[in-house]
Amino acid sequence: MKAVVCTKYGPPEVLRLEEVNKPSPQHDEVCIKIYATAVTASDIYIRGSQLPLRFWLPMRLFLGLTKPRKSILGMVLAGEIESIGKDIKRFKPGDQVYGVTGFGLGAYAQYKCMRETDSMHGCLSLKPENISYEEATSAAYGGLLALQRIEEGNIKPGHQVLIFGASGTSGTAAVQLAKYYGAEVTGVCSTRNLEFIHALGADKMIDYAQDDAVNLVERYDFVLDAAGRYKTSKLKEICKKSLKPKGKYISIDDGKLELNSERLAKIKALIQAGHFKPVVDAIYPMDRIVEAHEYVERGRKRGGVAVFIEHSD
Repeated sequence: MKAVVCTKYGPPEVLRLEEVNKPSPQHDEVCIKIYATAVTASDIYIRGSQLPLRFWLPMRLFLGLTKPRKSILGMVLAGEIESIGKDIKRFKPGDQVYGVTGFGLGAYAQYKCMRETDSMHGCLSLKPENISYEEATSAAYGGLLALQRIEEGNIKPGHQVLIFGASGTSGTAAVQLAKYYGAEVTGVCSTRNLEFIHALGADKMIDYAQDDAVNLVERYDFVLDAAGRYKTSKLKEICKKSLKPKGKYISIDDGKLELNSERLAKIKALIQAGHFKPVVDAIYPMDRIVEAHEYVERGRKRGGVAVFIEHSD
């Protein structure tokens, strides 16, 4: 099978398309024929080893000290169950699925074997029927992370919610999910994304590039930093402190992503009911994944960046 291989840390050019052995499922695994994966911020950090200093050593020990321990990167997939192990109960061949591979990585390939039970090596669910495989990758990564943080925020109807970094993969999902829970949503984004975020359902928008942006900040029941703790600014610091007496601030990277197939199933239901539409900014073929990484690293994307995977059979 074809896979994108990363045998050393470095810039996007370290990624190479190669022929590797196709995996076979164990008794408790399914083998997924992957039709789409995604380039996420996590992939960028792993490939470039661009880790915060305090996490550098422990993460390098886990991921690989001098080179990636798992040469096939990729944390998100959408595809079809090709075959199953004898103990599989939840899935059958032909099922369309989507999910996150977690520490198992391996989604930059034509096939991937995963357990059907949730673990730090992945979670899997039936794919929403009314979206493409590429859109499903954005729903799996951005949707799963956003839903976890939105649930942690305990949003109630009428709450005022601010999403900082509203145009990213998790931010676009968070705007829509917060609206679903009945909140009044303010999105913070760049000038070019103001109307885009409004179309997703944001009631108010703040352009972080404007000099008077700080004057538009109100008091919020919940502030979600969807840009991540390592992107700092004066405006973000003000937003973090603009909480009502019982308000809550959460960053998208506070704690680990819970790989939860029940949340994936909930996202599926919300998408099929029309409450949430995953956003995909760009789609690249597998042989242009270097360009996809370069595009994500520029930090200008709206929603997710997907990679479609062709099969000759």
